[in-house]
Amino acid sequence: MSNNILTFGEVLMRISPSNHKTLQQSKEVEFFFGGTEMNVAASLSTFGCKTQHISNVSNDFVGDAAISYMKSLGIDVSFITKNEHPLGLYFLEVGSDVRPSRIAYNRLNGSFSNIKPNEVDWNKALENCNFFHWTGITPGISESAYETLKQGLQFAYSKGIHITTDPAYRSNLWNYGKKGQDILKELIGYSTIFIGGVNEINEILETNFSTDKNGFIEASKTLMKEIPSIQKVFDKVRIGINASSQATQGRAWINNEYLETEEIHINHVVDRIGTGDAFAAGLIYGLINHDDQFALNFANAACAMKHTILGDTNLASVDDILELVNGNFGGRIKR
Repeated sequence: MSNNILTFGEVLMRISPSNHKTLQQSKEVEFFFGGTEMNVAASLSTFGCKTQHISNVSNDFVGDAAISYMKSLGIDVSFITKNEHPLGLYFLEVGSDVRPSRIAYNRLNGSFSNIKPNEVDWNKALENCNFFHWTGITPGISESAYETLKQGLQFAYSKGIHITTDPAYRSNLWNYGKKGQDILKELIGYSTIFIGGVNEINEILETNFSTDKNGFIEASKTLMKEIPSIQKVFDKVRIGINASSQATQGRAWINNEYLETEEIHINHVVDRIGTGDAFAAGLIYGLINHDDQFALNFANAACAMKHTILGDTNLASVDDILELVNGNFGGRIKR
């Protein structure tokens, strides 16, 4: 079986004033295509992996541009379909120093929220796949998105595919009468690798573990007991100084062993969007090619590197990230 990675989720257009301006004071905006699962596929494709993204986009020139962008990154878009609803979008004001970034979404009646389970031939899509990545954002968008994802996870789980989940819980998304925690717990039951920390576990299991090392270990043990399909827990720890200065660290609980990385400090943040997606992509790449500790180190370095790249997707190469893994933080010009 080849190392093909499948991702499933919304493709969004991001609209943002340049140069840290607010929307009110700006007369010009930039746009980028993103979406948390697609960001993971884009990063993995940049690493040289075979990736495939499943989604719906709008049947217009905006949807065409989104597809063209994904193709330019090497993502297989053969299972992306179009409908008559607009592409989802969001507005971002990039913060600076003590002023935080702000986001406003426009996605609730978008093209992806109207996806239907019968539109995806999961058996065919998963033929040459051995990693399937999903996040908790997707089932919160609409009931039909949840049902489509559940169908795909059931197929993938029955085939023995590695299923990675970043179970991000966004309370403002769950507006169709389902309890988010119940749905996420159900879907995580089809997953094998959990990419999240104490906060995510507390939200899903409705527990109250502390965020320190011991709390993380106990939370991970409880998660594995409650949801036995989970074999590994990986966590991205963010240490925020302000909007312009961050530090990242990785930790994991695997086979009753605690793993962690060194902290990496980023003192001039260019763009925080997609940093968690960069962590997930780095982790999947590391798990495919190396051991758990390397995967954790690579994921943390990929996350740190994304803070320096404008846009939603991490365009850093494997060699770029290995520089950080090996402790080369100087940022010297390469000639």
